[in-house]
Formats: sequence, structure tokens, C-alpha cells
Amino acid sequence: MTAVGAAPLLPAVLPAAAARAAADGRSDFPLVEGGAAVEVYVDAGDDPAVVRAAGDLQTDIERVTGVRPELRRTLPRRAALLVLVGTLGASPVIDQLVARGRLDVSRVRGRWEASVTQVVARPAPGVDRALVIAGSDRRGTVYGVYDTCERIGVSPWYWWADVPVERRETLSVPSATFKRYEPSVRYRGIFINDEQNLTTWSHRTQEPDKNIGPETYKRVFELLLRLKANYLWPAMHPYSDFFNKYRENPELADRYGIVVGSSHPEALLRNGVHEWAPWAEEHRGADGGLPVYDYTVNPGVISDYWRARARENAAYESSWTIGMRGLHDSALETKNATTIPEKVAVMNDIIADQRRILAEEVGAAAEPQIFIPYKEVLELYNAGVQVPEDITLIWPDDNHGNMRQLPNGTERARPGGNGIYYHLSYWGRPKSYLWLDTTQLSKVWQELRRVYEHGVDRMWIFNVGDVKSIETGLSFAMDMAWAVDRWDADEVGGFLAEWAGKQFGRRHAREIAAIRTEYYRLGAEKRPEFIDRGVFSPVHHGDEGGRRMAAYDRLLGRARAVGAELPEAYRDAYYELVEYPVHGAYLMNLKYYWADRNALAVRQGRGAGTNRFADLAEAAHAEEVAITRRYNTEVAGGKWDGIVNPYPSQIPKAPGRPAVTRIARQETSGLGVAAEGNETGAGRPLSFSSYTRDRRFIDVFNTGFLAVDWAAEASHPWVRLSAAAGSLTEQARVWVEMDWERVPEGTLDATVTVAGAGQRLEVPLRVVNDGERARRRARGFVEAHGYVSIDAVHVERRVARGGARWRVVRGLGRRTGAMEAVPSTTAPVTGDVATRGPELRYRVRFTSTGTFPVTVFRLPSLDERGQRRLAVALDDQPVTVLSGQAVATGNRGDAWARNVEDGVERLTAQVTVAEPGEHVLRLFMVDPAIAVDQIVIDTGGLPVSYLAPPESYHPVFNPDPVRSAGLNAPEQ
Repeated sequence: MTAVGAAPLLPAVLPAAAARAAADGRSDFPLVEGGAAVEVYVDAGDDPAVVRAAGDLQTDIERVTGVRPELRRTLPRRAALLVLVGTLGASPVIDQLVARGRLDVSRVRGRWEASVTQVVARPAPGVDRALVIAGSDRRGTVYGVYDTCERIGVSPWYWWADVPVERRETLSVPSATFKRYEPSVRYRGIFINDEQNLTTWSHRTQEPDKNIGPETYKRVFELLLRLKANYLWPAMHPYSDFFNKYRENPELADRYGIVVGSSHPEALLRNGVHEWAPWAEEHRGADGGLPVYDYTVNPGVISDYWRARARENAAYESSWTIGMRGLHDSALETKNATTIPEKVAVMNDIIADQRRILAEEVGAAAEPQIFIPYKEVLELYNAGVQVPEDITLIWPDDNHGNMRQLPNGTERARPGGNGIYYHLSYWGRPKSYLWLDTTQLSKVWQELRRVYEHGVDRMWIFNVGDVKSIETGLSFAMDMAWAVDRWDADEVGGFLAEWAGKQFGRRHAREIAAIRTEYYRLGAEKRPEFIDRGVFSPVHHGDEGGRRMAAYDRLLGRARAVGAELPEAYRDAYYELVEYPVHGAYLMNLKYYWADRNALAVRQGRGAGTNRFADLAEAAHAEEVAITRRYNTEVAGGKWDGIVNPYPSQIPKAPGRPAVTRIARQETSGLGVAAEGNETGAGRPLSFSSYTRDRRFIDVFNTGFLAVDWAAEASHPWVRLSAAAGSLTEQARVWVEMDWERVPEGTLDATVTVAGAGQRLEVPLRVVNDGERARRRARGFVEAHGYVSIDAVHVERRVARGGARWRVVRGLGRRTGAMEAVPSTTAPVTGDVATRGPELRYRVRFTSTGTFPVTVFRLPSLDERGQRRLAVALDDQPVTVLSGQAVATGNRGDAWARNVEDGVERLTAQVTVAEPGEHVLRLFMVDPAIAVDQIVIDTGGLPVSYLAPPESYHPVFNPDPVRSAGLNAPEQ
């Protein structure tokens, strides 16, 4: 069982692996038998990071078995078994094994962070058999050690997410050689940012005299190494202690083997938030004035400020951020340079000065050096900033998971290479998402594949906020950073299943993966941190908001069902990793749904029901507060006190408690009706089609507070009602559907009459029945209700052209997946799109004729040096090219802001249907890496709503539209 650059085996797989090894004539290597543990040896001259990691293996063996092995620094004179840990070139025993041809280091020796784990007979005098863990360098050995830790059943998240360690009396690992080859990306790490919750938790539970200090960073460093990461940008905000405040921090990082860098506003490891003010105070000008952080005003003071840190940290393995921005992530200040060319010249001077400092203070060890063209610095870079060839260019996303710009051919050829700064958590415009892990893993996969295809493989840094709540996303990002080819477009769900199996066992792995996939899908419709009043319609498409809440309710039920079946030891981890995110997102949405229903009730003139919706909204908020309190004070015995808070005091907050309206009680009653598709009354008829076989609602409500009796009657016997009479104080939802076997063919009008309190209110119905034979014979998507709605993955035919094609990316977008034009490096189509562009074809049956808008929902990728275009056509009609937003403005309220808030960009063209019947809708790639989610054609009946309408009838892809649309809104 040889793993090539892959994650370690699941603990649950080990028994089967042992059986296969035995069948092959190989025995497992025992670590603990009969209450005795095999000793672990590390040479006294090996790197401290290796010695420390070997100590973690020692502790992990004890976690599993209760037996602690001895950690030796000298070889034993006699041992039947030994775990031998060492680094090539630093461990004489390891080097002798290689020299004698006893240890296979092919594709390991001379590589970056590679390792081999191999059982060797008679590796040293007096030792019969050894499990050898050898690395190409210090971190290679460390990762080899942690591979073994994971193989014996210790999750990288054992501490940070309380994943339990299964106890065993005996412990062994497969004897087959295991190799971890060189990673896809050289530097892989995280940025702890917007970390108020982490700071609060650290101060309360780890170091009461500090705001994130060495004890917390020890835990961070260990987690990074267990995830096979090697790089950190430390916390940097005002409420956190800056990293170099405590000398133990950089010393510890070096001892663990972690490379420490700094973010885009922190040049040469300087934390401007905390460190500039005291430096300025000590370096007042001749007039006594404080110097400002402006290189055009105080270059000497600023240069000395940088030099002091370079000298202080010269001995550590560091990453040096080159360039300059303002203090605390603000824009660059240049009082004496006002034009873009002047600012470019200033940035060039800054870079030259910093390079001189590093050469003088650090020397050849001053690598890597990185330049991050973030926000306004990207504009300066594109205007001509000269970045030396050996500096790594770090390309930022738009803070919402869309890469702004990728290197061109010249930039890819630079010896310094390229990296990315990517957000899994963000504070800023247009809205922040700091609370939960809500970025679809398929979105992360799509963008990371794209950057890797563009040669970006030197450094990947991920903004993870407070670390907690990003566990799944961070694990996936690190997995891709090590082996970018491991997961394909159809296999992100496979990662989730494997990851869930490692944390909770294989029995529930697939169901947990499905739960997380649906959780991410609902977040792709609208992140819970982005929810607001009036987003989802409570009146259209079967109650759009209610359908969403029904999906969340089903999801929460599934999550709770799995949790109830897990052993007690797993409950805390499961709550942290699965149940709380689902429940929290559900409640954040639920309170706004009920608040929207409350506001609608006011407009409709409801009585007691208005207050009922207000109560439900406030109850949902109270429950959300309660589950967060449970996370902080009860889970894991209160270990995480302060770590989760949707409403931190000093940074942007998740949506809070929505305002609701209550009305004074009046001793009256009255009858009101609001039919689906109408905010008030029933002016818009309820629409029914024999293809979609719809289910529509009528809300019957009381305009007062005293009970009222009501009765409903349909005009035809083939109209079915879920309820025909009752007494209500608040409201009741009556569902209307057809008995299609009894409905006559043709276009029919019917009514439902609701009577009560001396009133008779009529609701009109429009019923179109083409007959069962027509339904069976239909091909393609069938127009109904004045629109055609298509999930883009339900394509009839794909046509590849010019070396490019469309592929399905599962789990991407608002539905089950999206279509993406690949490869991302292919050239744009510059002309003759209909014959040169890769094509998607959808068969559509129209009953209407005319010129209609067709809207393509594309995922909002960017290209600030190019364009974001696709094209549409109907049949052989002329092609219409649609141009999407290519630039991240960083504003609120504009096209880019709408796109990232909604997770899609709506691009609209016109198509002309001259004759009813079957047609082919054609979609073309113009620019690569375009991803399409849904397509909607409005033939005259489409109401305005946030989501695309439920998918139209299709005999293969969607034969039961009511079931697939989840038309089961809350019955309140």
C-alpha cells in the first residue's frame, strides 16, 4: 500500500490494510503489544523540529493505547523493534541505510518536504526490525511523523475540534512502504485575521495575561504541521498582541519548523497597528513632531523601523513582505506623490530600500520575499512597479473567493514564482463573512485549480479568520495545496466523505458529506452572514423563502439524526464541525424569514397572525443565541469560551435581530385571503400545468384576534384542497393541486371560493392540460407558467472546440453543480463564436412566440486584465455575446458587490421564438473558466424573485418538478 503524495489512510481502513498485507506475506509493524511500546529514536544531532514532532508521536501512541514509549537520543544496544526517525543529512543512521541501499529514497532525496516510511530489517547493530521515518528535510521528516500519527487514529483536529482518539490495547501500522512526495505548492499556510473571537477565547482560556501569545501559537503551529502546512501570517489587529511582542513566538515557530511571514500591510514583519506609534514616539523630528507613516515624508525613519525587525528576526526562517501600504490595512499614503506615475516611482524606491536592508541584515537567507498587489497596490503594479525577478508575486482574490488577476506568461517565467492570497473568511466590503465556514469547497477547488494551471505554485496563503469554524475548508485547502491533482471536478464530495470518515468513522461518512454539501449549497444561494430583509420572496414560486427554510429544516433533521447515532465521545466534535454550523445558519435565515412574513402580514392586514410571525422571528433569534452559548460554555466542558460569536464588538457583525411589528389586540375578527403570487388578494391567478403538476398555496387569515370559521370550495371536482374548512385565530395555508386524471384537456379556468365572517373571496385558477400523451412524448425542457428554467448541468449535448470544452463541477453553485469552460489557460474566442466556441445545447419546447429575455446565471469569476464573456443563441439565429463583470471594485452597491453578495451574476440577452415547438438553446464559451449555474427564459409570466424559479419539466432530468423543487414551505 504505497500512497503517492496522498493523505494518510483512514484509521478505519487499517484492519483491511493489515489483512491485505498479511495475504501478501507481509506483517504489520507493531507499535504497542502486551502493554509494552516500541521505543522511538531520534538522533541527537537532528533538527529540534524533528525531535519535537517525535515527541508528539510518543504522546499520540500514548493517547491511543495508554502506553507511552520511550523517546531515545541514542541507539539501543539491543532491540527487537524500533521506530527510527531522522532527516537525510542530519541522521547518520538514516544516511547509512541509504548508502547501503536499505532505504528507498527515490523521489524523496533532494526534494522539498518529502518523506518515506519503510520497515527495514536489521537497520543497525542489535536492532532486528525498524519502522524508519525519513525526510528529505526537517519538515519532510515532521510530516512523515504526523502521517504515522494520523494512521494510528489521531486526527489533526484532535485538539482544535475535540475529535476523539479511539483507544486500543494493541497498535500497529502496515509494513508496506509509504511515501509522501514533494508538495504541489511550496509554501502553504494561513492568515489569522479579524481574530477578535480567537483573542477573546485565548485570553479567557489559554493566557489570561496576553491576547494571543506563545501558548496559543503552540497549538496553531502543531495544527498547521498536522495539516501539512508550513507557513503563517500571525494575528495583527489592535485587540491582539503583535507576534514579536513575545520573543518566544518567533523562537517557537522556528523550533516547530513554521515559516513566519506577514500580511500585505506589514512590510518586513512589522506590525504597524502596534509598533509604529511607539517607534514614532522614539523618533520625533527636530521640531518635536511625530513622523507619519509616509515614505515620501519620512523615508529615513521608516527605513530604520524596517531594518530593526530585519536584524531582530534574521536568524529565523521567515518570509519577507516587500512593498508598502498604510497602517492597519489602509491605503498607501504618499503626500508628496499624487499621480499614479509618481506613486509607482515611490513604490520602486521602497522596494529598493527594503532589498538593501535584507541584503545587509539577513543576507542570502532572506527568502522567500513576497510582493502582494492588494487593492490599490494592484493598480500601481499594473501601472509599472518594478518587482525584482526573484520576488514571489502573491495574487489576491477579491476577498470573496474570486481571483482578481492571474500571472501572464512573463510573470509565470519569473524565478521568484507566483502565489495567492485567498479568503475563506473576510471582513470588509460589501459584506463580511466571519462566523461560519460557508465557501463551497467546489468553489475553492475551481479557483485553486485555475491558479495552479496558471503556474501559481510557490505560495498559497488562506485567510481563516479565527481558525475555528473553518475546519473543513482549511483541511480541503491544505489537501489541495499538497496534492492539487488528487481531487477532480466530480470528487470534492469524495474529499468530504474521506474527511468525515477520519473524524467520525466510515459508517456515517457519506451522510455527513451529503449534509455538508447541502449546507454549502444553501450558503451559495446566500451566505447566512449576508441575509437581510426582503431577499427571498414569501409569495412567489411556492414561497421561495419558505422552500429554503424547509430545505434547512430537512438538513438540520438529518444532521441531528446522525449526531444521535454517534457514540457519546464524538458528540462535541460533531457539534462543532457539523451540527452547530447547520443549526446556526438555519436560525440566522429563519428569523429573517419570519420577519419577512411579519412585514407581509402587516401589508395584508392580518391580525393575530402578525404577532405570531413576530414571536417566531424573535424565538429563532433567541434559539440562535442559546446554541452559541452552548458552544462556548458547555461543549467540551467550556473549552471554547468566547471562540464563537456572530456579533463581536469591534468588527462587522452577522445580521442581528430583525425588527418586527406587533399590533395591539382588538376584539374583532375578519377573513382575508392572499394567494400565491400575490402580496395581497388574488389578482394573479394560480397557475397549473400538466407538465409540472404544481402545488400552489392560498393563505387564509384572520384580520382580527377572535376566532373565525371559514370554508373553502372548489369550482370543479378535479381541484383538490389540502383543507376545506376550519376555525382559525391566526392563519392557515391551504394547498391547491389538480387531480390530473380527471382534468379535461385544454386551457381551463377554475376558482376556489373561501367564505367566512360574512365574506366570500374568490381565488382564480388557470389550468393548462396538454394531456398525458403529450407529457410522455415531450422532449427537452417544456415552457410553463410563462418561463423556462434550466439547471445548466442538465445539458443535452456538449460540443468541444479548439482544444476547449465544458465540464461538470459537482457541488458548485446554487443547484447540484455548474458547467465550467476549461482549460482555464485556453485562449478566448475572438470571432465566429458559433463555430469556434465550445458549446452547450439544451432542447426547449416553447408554447409561446415572441422575443424573450434569456438570463444566464454565471458564477462571478474575474479577470482584471481580460474579460468575462459567454454567448447565447437560439437555433441558428445570430449569437449574442454577453460581458460579465471582470473587475473587483471593492465598492458597495455596484455590479461587483451584487455579484459577490448573490454568488451569481445575471447576464441577459434576447432570443426570438418565431414558431412554437421544439428549439435548441445554445450557450458558448468566449472566455475560459466561465462557470454557468442556471438559465431562465422569461416568456411573459416570470415574477421578480431572488432565486431562479424551480426547474421546468424535463422527461429525463426533472420528471417530478414538485418533488425536486421542495414545494413544502412552513405551514404557519
